[in-house]
Amino acid sequence: MLQILTTFLMFLIMIGIRAFEEDYDIEYYDDLPENHYHKEGRSFSYPQSPIIDLIMKTAAPNYVPKNSGDIFDFLRDSYPLPGGLHSPYHEYDFVIIGAGSAGSVLASRLTEDKNTTVLLIEAGKPEMILTDIPIMAPYFQSTEYAWQYYMEPQPGVCKGMINGRCFWPRGKAVGGSSVINYMIYTRGRPQDWDRIAAAGNYGWSYREVLEYYKKSENARLNGYEKDPTRNRNGENPVEFVPIRTKLIKAFLEAGRIFGHPTIDYNSPHQLGFGYVQAITTKGHRQSAAKVFLHRQKKRQNLHILPDTYVTKILIDARTKTAYGVEYVRNRLKHTVLARKEVILSAGPIASPQLLMLSGVGPKKHLNSMGIPVLKDLPVGKMLYDHICFPGLIFELNTTDVSLHESKMLRVRPILQWLKNGDSTLSSPGGVEGIGYIKTPISNDPDPIPDIELISIGGSILSDGGPGGSRAIRRGMRIRDAVIDEAFGSIDRVARDTWSAFILLLHPVSFGGIELKNKNPFSHPRMYGNYLTHSKDVVTIIAGIRYVQAMAATFPFQKFGAKVHKASYPTCRHIPFDSDEYWECAIRTLTATLHHQIATCRMGPNNDPLAVVDPELRVYGIEKLRVVDSGVIPRTISAHTHAPTMMIAEKAADMIKATWASMLPNYISYS
Repeated sequence: MLQILTTFLMFLIMIGIRAFEEDYDIEYYDDLPENHYHKEGRSFSYPQSPIIDLIMKTAAPNYVPKNSGDIFDFLRDSYPLPGGLHSPYHEYDFVIIGAGSAGSVLASRLTEDKNTTVLLIEAGKPEMILTDIPIMAPYFQSTEYAWQYYMEPQPGVCKGMINGRCFWPRGKAVGGSSVINYMIYTRGRPQDWDRIAAAGNYGWSYREVLEYYKKSENARLNGYEKDPTRNRNGENPVEFVPIRTKLIKAFLEAGRIFGHPTIDYNSPHQLGFGYVQAITTKGHRQSAAKVFLHRQKKRQNLHILPDTYVTKILIDARTKTAYGVEYVRNRLKHTVLARKEVILSAGPIASPQLLMLSGVGPKKHLNSMGIPVLKDLPVGKMLYDHICFPGLIFELNTTDVSLHESKMLRVRPILQWLKNGDSTLSSPGGVEGIGYIKTPISNDPDPIPDIELISIGGSILSDGGPGGSRAIRRGMRIRDAVIDEAFGSIDRVARDTWSAFILLLHPVSFGGIELKNKNPFSHPRMYGNYLTHSKDVVTIIAGIRYVQAMAATFPFQKFGAKVHKASYPTCRHIPFDSDEYWECAIRTLTATLHHQIATCRMGPNNDPLAVVDPELRVYGIEKLRVVDSGVIPRTISAHTHAPTMMIAEKAADMIKATWASMLPNYISYS
């Protein structure tokens, strides 16, 4: 019965999204009421009906029905307070802010000790059955499960995006960004971590972090898991995607032609290409919450509060000691105290924002906001991000070889996924393989790649054609007019395509974060400063040339792969396939991969940009740590979900060691 209901709901939701987005060219603004939209410079409220209310409440972007409760709660996970409690305690040993990739792991590990009480606070909702479907990852980045963040306008980038701004969605859910991401499991190269340790961050060498990667890993990778660097006995599942197109074989074969073996790309021993490793079980998404909170939520010492917004960390101005947090729940303001520590795991954007709102940050900036300064630290002064170019698309003269939405959202693949998890719905947003390359632009003496190639079983056009939802391009906030002019001739007929996203792994350019104001409900100002260094541009172009050479090999020519001559409105005057053309194209479709780091940078006490020490303690503030991807001090050759869980595993041990060494022993009670 549940399977039939789920199938029916999925069709309703897809129909609702398509009808809504096709009728209204929606743009999103964080300063408009939640049920307001904007079209062609005019704000309006969408006319509501009971059916639209039901559909859009679950699936539509930022939709809030009028005078209606959340009737889809029965499809969501639930986190009732244990023991029949109606409200949380007034005091806990640890208060963790953010139930994402880090917070979920921390809460689970710290409450392994039955005498330790933990309150885990999350602004978002619990996940639901539809978020389990890997192929729907791009859809949920435009829903209430994501913070609708936008980078500040920057001349010369994101020119093809709505309002000329890059979209930076971050997870707003129990499970955080692991509820809306592409589930890709990567660790980074050994040299990445060894360099972090060599900079004075003791305990963070590859040898040391490897043990924490292994601790939670449950790998099922057709033999790769037998390697000593992998683990088969942890909680976090890592597997290959069960359904693939023929295009991934072409990608791997072309890689071998160019000297890149097909390997476990997480192996520390060599660079290579491989099938994507996904954090899924039998084709179902396994978020950090599903892995680390679902079975643990009945623990009497673990309290989880979804739909709860932390507004401030409470810090004693005299002793410079964190002692609790203020939060808003059900429109009421509350205070909760922490006997031992407050742990900030709100992510690389919200964590620095909360620090600054609480008086910890750059003195000059906080003074300009009218916030009393408790500790002058370079919070938000650095921000690295991985950007990619998704616009290198190859037309194929073979039909039914690539993924396309119109083929996936049918009754048979839906029922097949519900039963066995082995239909095309199990594809993580269409990603099938990863390849690491080192372009001629790199001058790094070590075997560290400068480009990651993400092989797609289609392209950003796979959501189009007649009746297509356009969710992928909408998720990137690409303007319809740009897609129509650049790719309309193949988009309108749903032509089979292949693409590889070119991911810049180690940008020289970096940005930062500042407060917009001292209102905790305002989004901060986020500056990417993308492509401000010329080396970043030429490195991406070198990646484009590499993919073009791959597409010219026999494995891809079997499918008649031919680069599509995209005519971008911003690049009409530039000859196609020149370096100048590709630079213009990159600056038109500049897309984030949601890997922001370094906003609460880890470093030794002589690092002028460090916010936390190598044990993730905030400098100058007692009993306050930051545990999320914002502490990573420099770029790594990895997507950030797995590293963030690793950081939380290591942090849990450091926190336990800290309090085990305290005399007299602290006894938890409530």
